[in-house]
Amino acid sequence: MSDSAHEHASHTEHGYIRRQDDYLKRLRRIEGQVRGLQGMVTDEKYCIDILTQISATTRALESVALGLLEDHLAHCVREALESGGAEADAKIAEASAAIARLVKS
Repeated sequence: MSDSAHEHASHTEHGYIRRQDDYLKRLRRIEGQVRGLQGMVTDEKYCIDILTQISATTRALESVALGLLEDHLAHCVREALESGGAEADAKIAEASAAIARLVKS
């Protein structure tokens, strides 16, 4: 994100703000899953069991990412499109790049 985009973002309400508590709760749960994975490795658990838990953790992170993306599109991108112009083009490009990063991960 460019400096001007960061500056703009810091002066407006983010699209996820109304679901912030939900996101934080989910991220804390994921943090616990990661700690559990560390424990599984420390305790020398079976490889497939660890991989299964990694897969579950990855899906949980992807779910948070998709929710944040949905909120961004519904709030920030929609707002920029209503304003039009270069800001709209920049928000669409930014969202497209974020989607591409998610698809590649």
